[in-house]
Amino acid sequence: MPKTGAAPVKEKSPSKATGRSDAASAASAAQKAMAKLGLVRDIDIALHLPMRYEDETRVTRLADAREGDTVQIEGEVTACEVAYRPRRQLVVTLNDGTDVCVLRFFNFYPSQQKALAVGMHVRARGELRGGFLGWQMLHPTCKSAATDLPTALTPVYSTVAGLPQPYLRRAVLGALPHAALDETIPAGHLPPKAWPLRESLQFLHHPTPDVSLATLEDRSHPAWQRLKAEELLAQQLSQLQSRRDRDALRAPALVAKRDGLHERLLAALPFMLTNAQRRVGEEIANDLARTVPMHRLLQGDVGSGKTIVAALAACLAIDEDWQCALMAPTEILAEQHFRKLIGWLEPLLAPLGKRVAWLTGSQKKKERNEMLALIASGEAALVVGTHAVIQEQVQFQRLALAVIDEQHRFGVAQRLALRAKMASSGQEPHMLMMSATPIPRTLAMSYYADLDVSNIDELPPGRTPIVTRVVADSRRDEVVERIRAQIGQGRQVYWVCPLIEESEALDLTNATATHEALSAALHGLRGLRGPSGEPVLVGLLHSRMPVAEKKAVMALFTGGQMGVLVSTTVIEVGVDVPNASLMVIEHAERFGLSQLHQLRGRVGRGAAASACVLMYATGEGGRLGETARARLRAMAETQDGFEIARRDLEIRGPGEFLGARQSGAPLLRFADLTEDASLLQWARELAPLMLDAHPDLAQRHVARWLATRAEYLKA
Repeated sequence: MPKTGAAPVKEKSPSKATGRSDAASAASAAQKAMAKLGLVRDIDIALHLPMRYEDETRVTRLADAREGDTVQIEGEVTACEVAYRPRRQLVVTLNDGTDVCVLRFFNFYPSQQKALAVGMHVRARGELRGGFLGWQMLHPTCKSAATDLPTALTPVYSTVAGLPQPYLRRAVLGALPHAALDETIPAGHLPPKAWPLRESLQFLHHPTPDVSLATLEDRSHPAWQRLKAEELLAQQLSQLQSRRDRDALRAPALVAKRDGLHERLLAALPFMLTNAQRRVGEEIANDLARTVPMHRLLQGDVGSGKTIVAALAACLAIDEDWQCALMAPTEILAEQHFRKLIGWLEPLLAPLGKRVAWLTGSQKKKERNEMLALIASGEAALVVGTHAVIQEQVQFQRLALAVIDEQHRFGVAQRLALRAKMASSGQEPHMLMMSATPIPRTLAMSYYADLDVSNIDELPPGRTPIVTRVVADSRRDEVVERIRAQIGQGRQVYWVCPLIEESEALDLTNATATHEALSAALHGLRGLRGPSGEPVLVGLLHSRMPVAEKKAVMALFTGGQMGVLVSTTVIEVGVDVPNASLMVIEHAERFGLSQLHQLRGRVGRGAAASACVLMYATGEGGRLGETARARLRAMAETQDGFEIARRDLEIRGPGEFLGARQSGAPLLRFADLTEDASLLQWARELAPLMLDAHPDLAQRHVARWLATRAEYLKA
């Protein structure tokens, strides 16, 4: 190995033919990367806006610079060598007349070495690092000082592997003059202080150095406001058009009968419906009586009684000799629905020769075939199950109503598959989507603008308030003592962990280890008894267990024969044990707000006072991050699911909040629903006017922004 300071190693220069081949290959890779980003049309490229900017319009003297600043310096190269200390690197010394700076490149090409030869005058931009040996920059951006300084800030775009910034910048420069940027918003209807579209895009790609960087970064600049208004309008137009297209389709009219199944179920219930349940039930019944497909979102907090509302809707379909399907994301939740619906409906269906069918992926072949036959014959008036309900071999005779619980857990393709089960009849099924994660108002106005929304905004009587406490994991022993007290009173406890087994990537206490530790800590405690009188204190439940084992554990806990259930988040939805009065969530800082709220809703279902302990890991320094702190604070301050959903949206943004609905649905790239409510309202008011009075402009506007992605909205 050459000593430090040895003469530069000569590197082979590629032949001209090889150079052309490499250039063509790089261009081809860049084009594929552009397509991966969805940058196919000139307008797509023009709307690919910078995520930040670099100021290359001025030069900073090293004598005036501060350590840690990102600056552009200019000077003469006084030394350039390939060194080996400790790894191969290109080391360049730049003198700007006031001081010197060493530029280091650990990955470099022969062309870079040539451009930075001794005597060359160059500009280098990067983060200045100080130290005993003086100023240095690692991998700065370099260019010849012979070129004029730019007159605009340099844009930095989001990209993918194989797509360098210079290529993207050239692509934008080439696309802007050819992009279709004609005005599609009718004259007189532009948002206040709006810039013209072309001027806005030109400015955002090449802003002048005198602009306030803060207005670019927080997107409050008028040019940004115009782009956000355009995007929100495209979303509102596509959602409204989707609703109108669906209104042109046909569905079976399901009208309530006098003394029908609907009324008989109401009379047989051992409880009274709340006013909110009655109100949303009437909204759904009115929709089902029409020949237009219902597309309604039923949202209500954990335990608000959505299942009985869905059962009453199913009765309207069954009374007209149609079938209903209810699909849930997990087998535990699907089975919970099945047991409730069997209890409510089976006594009423049996005299009619009808049944409730059960369909999941874990069924034995014989049972599955039996259920498939019942569904195909129409004898199964109601089909409850997981995603198995939409598999190809499932053939409904007359499907009229599809109920999707926890709808955000299903992707677009799955919802479309359920609708397709009725395609052969030339009619559409009515769709009722349910969610225990309430949708904040701005989200309902934007991503769910194509849906009618019903809210169950009151809980049934008898639900006890849940006291929520946030504690550090250093107080684990106190929590275990609280569990002892609960079991001693004949109560039951959940302990939720985020992982099943140990993980090297995440230092989180796992469910298996917690189960062992609690079993040891509670050994010998007198409490609940198993079926043969033996003490059964601590059980374990997670998604990798065989189905039969899961059912056995849940049966013990549901039956009151198990004191503590250590579980992963499989118990997030669908578990209803009124005797459970304490929920402990370990590493609560790792969970999302809506998930924490769902888990907390597993307790407080009986008469006993209930509590939820959010235990967080202190780690080094004993401090939580600001986002985790905000989540836990929200949980401690409110039990209102709508308020929690609003805060969750603020913390996570719509992309994460919506979850699986985003599979194909057009995302808002620029608008912020919490900041741009006034622009959203403007777009909502303008959309119907454009569709009615300016349909050509509306069509061009949606095509510009969404291309083919608007198709997914029909799900």
